[in-house]
Amino acid sequence: MTYTGAVTVGGPADVHELTDLMISKVAVGPMNNNAYLLRCRATDEQLLIDAAAEPHTLLTLIGDSGIASVVTTHRHGDHWGALREVVDATGARTYAGRYDAEGIPVPTDVPVEDGDVIRVGRVELVARHLVGHTPGSIALVYDDPHGHPHLFTGDCLFPGGVGNTHDDPEAFTSLLDGVESKLFGQLPDETWVYPGHGADTTLGAERPHLAEWRARGW
Repeated sequence: MTYTGAVTVGGPADVHELTDLMISKVAVGPMNNNAYLLRCRATDEQLLIDAAAEPHTLLTLIGDSGIASVVTTHRHGDHWGALREVVDATGARTYAGRYDAEGIPVPTDVPVEDGDVIRVGRVELVARHLVGHTPGSIALVYDDPHGHPHLFTGDCLFPGGVGNTHDDPEAFTSLLDGVESKLFGQLPDETWVYPGHGADTTLGAERPHLAEWRARGW
């Protein structure tokens, strides 16, 4: 089956099969959050991005092999609602942006800075710190050596715009500046974008609209 990224709460995961990495996307909770399970194909080590809600759903997806790590993209409660249960069940190491860690009630084992590398088996993810949706949001970049990059954006970038900055012009400018310089400015159009809610997109699909976003202010 071809991966589309179209998932619904209560429905099955959609699996993106790459050469070195398996990405399973599932929708959970009342806010239709996306959670992503990454598995290194060489070592079978697993990492979860955003233990958002429905711990039973996430633990079923994880399976008996467990996970080594959980990355929380930002401090908002809909992205860590199942974190305590998942960590208690798996013993996973926790990662979050340094400037959001204090807002996450489950202790962060590894505070993440811009440019830090997070590993799952032999696969490397590079963190990008983005300020505006929250002070310490992080996006994760997997630069696939066999193809195009893959980008996990939390609530910082969606199809059609950047994340909610609550009508704060300074926060909006900060977020869009960061998204433009650290994501669009460094990654090609083919980059596949996995957001914190809803459908996937690519940087190429969104790039023509950057000036429009800046002009409208959201």
